[in-house]
Amino acid sequence: MSDDILAPDQAEIDKYQETDVFLWANNLVQYKDELQIDLFFINRNYVLHRMKLAKELKKQLEPLFIDSILEYVLEGAQTGLIVRGFEEAEAEEHVLQRTQLFKVDKARDALNFLKYQEKEIDIFKDEEHDISRMRGIVARVTHPSLTQHIFVIKALPRSNVMSGRVGWMERESMFMPFDAGAVLRVPQDNQLLVLDQDLYVFSEAKLKSLFGYDAKEASIAEAKVEEIETSFRLSYPEGMSLQTMIAGKKSIIKKLQKIDPKAVTQQALLDHADELGIELMADDSGAIILMEKGDVDKFVNLLNDDYMESPLTGQRYEIVSKRPIKEKEDDAPGA
Repeated sequence: MSDDILAPDQAEIDKYQETDVFLWANNLVQYKDELQIDLFFINRNYVLHRMKLAKELKKQLEPLFIDSILEYVLEGAQTGLIVRGFEEAEAEEHVLQRTQLFKVDKARDALNFLKYQEKEIDIFKDEEHDISRMRGIVARVTHPSLTQHIFVIKALPRSNVMSGRVGWMERESMFMPFDAGAVLRVPQDNQLLVLDQDLYVFSEAKLKSLFGYDAKEASIAEAKVEEIETSFRLSYPEGMSLQTMIAGKKSIIKKLQKIDPKAVTQQALLDHADELGIELMADDSGAIILMEKGDVDKFVNLLNDDYMESPLTGQRYEIVSKRPIKEKEDDAPGA
């Protein structure tokens, strides 16, 4: 799997154009009964498997994956539904939240693999792939007159899938072995819609459970990155930024929640790194060089004051967890 295909770069981010979900819904209505909908499982490791469908199921796809989204968006257009990015406001009634696909790395990687390497995707077979290991379904929606990349994504609760190897069924008041390989019930609720580079989130909980993406945490980290890039001069590989370099790195994103970028100057940070023997390089102009993940880890750890030298032993440590020592009332200033 090529990193060039999967990883976002600054050029991809710069080319971003906001989509209009209301215009999309209005336009899609005329093609609603002529859509081609192909289904793919996503397993626990975010590997895709093509779902081979009987002809009898084809007529169920549009009601399951399209109708309720169109109804929600078109009715919302009449009742004041608005679209907001996660960083702009909390979820509330009559608000459809949206983020950019590149920020949700596991969703981006899976869809890019489908776009560029579809020939490598196997047909799902329960005896080989195990339906209980499938975490979601991707519906790819196409029509000759539609130019947008359209995907509808639904998480699969464990209760919605069952392998026939362990199932019983009741027929004529008698239980007997289940006579099929597996059973699947597709959720009917609206969850996630991808239009080109935009990811519309009807259920934030499903976004988190399916792709491990905490939108609120990520939006705080994004704001912190902007503060850091304002306070520090940084140098990246061509086409990269601090935002793209931390994408999908949960530990760094979590750590950014606590950092105050203005608590230390650039020179003080470099001097502290030098004192501790932490290799953090600067270029000829004094910009901190972040070439790979290890550089970003060290930079963020230094910002978060995660390195220390013991005055007792002289040993140097990376601190995994910090708990401030509370002052006793008698020791507090002014006591």
